[in-house]
Parts: sequence; structure tokens; C-alpha cells
Amino acid sequence: MWIYEKKLQFPAWVEGCDIRIAKGLFAQYGGPDSELSAGIRYLSQRYTMPLNEVKAVLTDIGTEEMAHWEIIATLIHKIIDRADPEELKKAGLDAHYIQHGRDVYPHDAAGVPWTAAYIQAIEDPITNLTEDMGAEQKARTTYEHLINLTDDRGVIETLSFLREREVVHFQRFGESLRMVQEWMNKKKF
Repeated sequence: MWIYEKKLQFPAWVEGCDIRIAKGLFAQYGGPDSELSAGIRYLSQRYTMPLNEVKAVLTDIGTEEMAHWEIIATLIHKIIDRADPEELKKAGLDAHYIQHGRDVYPHDAAGVPWTAAYIQAIEDPITNLTEDMGAEQKARTTYEHLINLTDDRGVIETLSFLREREVVHFQRFGESLRMVQEWMNKKKF
């Protein structure tokens, strides 16, 4: 059971109006390595984990990823809500504007819509946890790339928070992987 607190985990704020970074932020909103993909992946994989502690880690991190998805959506909305259609066109968001207006729609930075094909879940706990560690590293790298592309102090602070959470998630999945490996290597009578 979760309790929804009606506030963001981190106060997403935007200092200026860097519309071009909004296009990049869609990578973390609806791309293959996005917060949405990670959240659904982890919440799907938890059911076949052999240890309750690892199920709990997947549940906690999957839920947190959905909170991060909300932070990314808030950043995108705050940026594109201020832009007029000509500014959106110059930033390469004209196709988005034509199809979705200023609504935040799950697609990647190139405009490719989110798909469940991005989700990896294969029942094997070692495979899934290894995949999850890789997903966290890809998300960390994406945040670093996004930070390199903007000079908006608010966006950088928000993305830096999200980047650090990816590092923590990677570590938690590493701990979970060790727990599962130890469990699998125990003699069973």
C-alpha cells in the first residue's frame, strides 16, 4: 500500500526557458531508458523474485521511478507551457505540438512513442537484476548528457538529483543481485 503525497520528491524548477532541453527531457519521459520504462519494468519483475527483500527493493524503486517520471513531466511542462508555437518549432517540437499541443506525451527525444517493447522481464532473477543495473547506468548517463546540454540552473539541480538517485538504485540492485546469488548457491535439501 502506498500513500500519495501531493508534492514532488524534488522541487522541479526552471530558471529560464531553455526550450531545446525540453525536447531532450522527453528521453527520460518516454524513451527506452526512461523513468516510465524503468518503473514498469521493476514493478513487473518483482513478482517472480525468490526473496521478499528483493521484491521489496523492486517495489520501492519501481514506485520511486514513477515519482521521477512525474518530476520529468513537470520540468517539460514548465518549459513548453511558456513557449509559443514558433519557439516550439525552432526547438524541434513542432511535430509534438501538432499532435499533442503542450500536453506531455510519452515519447523519446526523437518523437518515437513509448512502447511496452522497451520493458525487459524474463523471470530469471539474475538476468532481470543485471538488466536493471544496466538500465540504471543508462539513465545516469542520459542525465549527464542532459545536464551537459543546458545552462538552466533549476533544470541542472533537478537532473542532478535524479542522476544521484540512479546511482543509489544501481547500488541497491547490486546488493539484491548478491542476495539472490547467495540464495541460489545455498544447498537445498
